[in-house]
Amino acid sequence: MSLRRADSLGGRAAVVGIGATEFSKDSGRSELELAVEAVRAALDDAGLTPSDVDGLVTFTMDTSPEITVAQAAGIGELTFFSRVHYGGGAACATVQQAALAVASGVADVVVCYRAFNERSGRRFGSGVQRREPTAEGAALGWNLPFGLLTPASWVAMAAQRYLHTHGLTPDAFGHVAVTGRRNAARNPAAYFHGKPITLADHAASRWIVEPLRLLDCCQETDGGQAIVVTGAERARDLPQPPAVIVAAAQGAGRAQEQMTSFYRDDLTGLPEMGVVARQLWRNSGLSPADIDVGILYDHFTPFVLMQLEEFGFCAPGEAADFVASGALPLNTHGGQLGEAYLHGMNGIAEGVRQIRGTSVNQLPGAARTLVTAGTGVPTSGLILGVDD
Repeated sequence: MSLRRADSLGGRAAVVGIGATEFSKDSGRSELELAVEAVRAALDDAGLTPSDVDGLVTFTMDTSPEITVAQAAGIGELTFFSRVHYGGGAACATVQQAALAVASGVADVVVCYRAFNERSGRRFGSGVQRREPTAEGAALGWNLPFGLLTPASWVAMAAQRYLHTHGLTPDAFGHVAVTGRRNAARNPAAYFHGKPITLADHAASRWIVEPLRLLDCCQETDGGQAIVVTGAERARDLPQPPAVIVAAAQGAGRAQEQMTSFYRDDLTGLPEMGVVARQLWRNSGLSPADIDVGILYDHFTPFVLMQLEEFGFCAPGEAADFVASGALPLNTHGGQLGEAYLHGMNGIAEGVRQIRGTSVNQLPGAARTLVTAGTGVPTSGLILGVDD
């Protein structure tokens, strides 16, 4: 299995196009319209047309089916279409599936997309309100009666244990929030463009669920994002510098549940991201020292710290100081805290921009970016690199 040996996917596919709608709190149009706008923008960026596309990948949570998006975007026959489960954990896995399809010859050009009215429509932050009975939902049923009704409340349990174990206070989360908003302030596409915050602002923000404050929680966004993947050879003939998919992985840990894995032996880490990390390092032959920029899924600040520790950038309990040191440029688009909450797809786009050299917060000479998907759920990750 892939946990024990390197796979052969790395270097065989690349991201050649990225496109997005504006990020807003009230898009004023359907989620299908958002999806199609993002797909067309990504194809324009790639120098391709709808007729070039023969594959589509999205999230199980997306309301715009692949065949409907294909029809509305003017795409013809499809030879590959797929969906990935577990909310934000699916983000990087959509690109992995696209790369697998391209590398195996099942498809030539695959577009990954995610579009929703998450602010003006269904707001995930409002928590569980109505749910069809499922085996997956049974795990939630053990927690809901005790008031654990929202994503913030589920994450707060692990965050509280993390602080207790390492002798920290909620201020440990502040540098993640400040870093995201500082980068967003310089990003014209970000909702919080021109609106940085300070550590004092973080500490003064109201409690949502202790130990999480308002500024520890990502925003809610209407918008769409699309990513175009094709083979590495074809990528070299297209207008944009290719962002080569150096490695891609999915991961679920032992005793994994969706956001409520409270019966694990240890609540101070993210085992599912540990599974992803081991594969990415093994498959790429790289280590934390080789990563130039980290685009880490930041729906809640504590899980950014735990991700850094799972990937080995620092020891357990040391991530807050690591972020404060600025040793790794982090979420240079502003993240979901500052730019937009697009279930991590906008983070993939930023990883591509860093490789192209076009980020508004560009790290000179960036050659390797690490991108991660949603945590607390089965998840995924990518390493993107320049074309050697």
